[in-house]
Amino acid sequence: MTVVLFSWGEKIEGGTAEALTLAAGIAAGRGTQVRWVVTSALEQEARALAALHDVSRLDVIDASPRGVDACVTVFAAYCRARAPGVLLFNQTVEGRVVAARVAGRIGLPVLANVVAVSIAAEGLRVEATAYGGDTRAEYLLTAPRNVLSVVTTSIVARRAAEACQVEVEHVAVDAGATTAGFDVVSSPSVQAQRLEDAEIIVSGGRGLGRRENFELVKQMADALGGMWGGSRAIVDDGWIDSSHQVGLTGKITRPGLYIAVGISGASQHMAGCSAAKTIIAINKDPDASIFRYARYGVVGDCVELLPELIRAARN
Repeated sequence: MTVVLFSWGEKIEGGTAEALTLAAGIAAGRGTQVRWVVTSALEQEARALAALHDVSRLDVIDASPRGVDACVTVFAAYCRARAPGVLLFNQTVEGRVVAARVAGRIGLPVLANVVAVSIAAEGLRVEATAYGGDTRAEYLLTAPRNVLSVVTTSIVARRAAEACQVEVEHVAVDAGATTAGFDVVSSPSVQAQRLEDAEIIVSGGRGLGRRENFELVKQMADALGGMWGGSRAIVDDGWIDSSHQVGLTGKITRPGLYIAVGISGASQHMAGCSAAKTIIAINKDPDASIFRYARYGVVGDCVELLPELIRAARN
């Protein structure tokens, strides 16, 4: 059975090249082919990217679904018609939801937080992050068809030696009527650069004391040429919006440098940054969990220390 990767939206998400690399590896191991399934708005962009990653089959769904409900309806209809064997979703915030709901709609098992897949005699051997990212769990999937939501930050994209010819097939699906389960009344702003792709991240937490002090985190990130983020605690408190949240329910990052300012180091937050090459922690509590993960730690009041560090970085 074929391996398919689903993509939708107005532009191709970051991490898609890595997901295509994983899909190609699974297909090669099973002696089958990869089909990249995209919605009509992505056809031209997807055609060029597919050629670079040796994906010769592109299925273009003649629809432009908007929102989770519409995507689930359209992709479930495609799966009923084509019955792919392995269904891959790039694990964005929306992608994780769509993957689970498509699996439920067509009655297939689903596994999220996938970081690696290999072929076993009995089926697929899959690694996924577990326990808030503190460890990895290994699963043996013996079902003939599975849905996988893939965290691509740990996958290295591989390009073909030369571009391949891409065969494009336009697919009409009978999705029926879509009824929204909820209405979106507001949504976070989306920045040009993804937090997941940043090489330097400065994140703040409740240890900053109050919302106004978070400006120091932004200034520090700017001085270092990086991006800023935060813990779920300050998202819940309304200091920042969820598009900058690092953690299990936010962004899973893999920067070269991660500076945690006033963050305790709960496992849910560390799931989003523990893959950083270097973690620096600033916290006035010497027993804070964050120091177990940090290569360098400073025990002190971050509100007092940050202005000095900003000046040093700018100089």
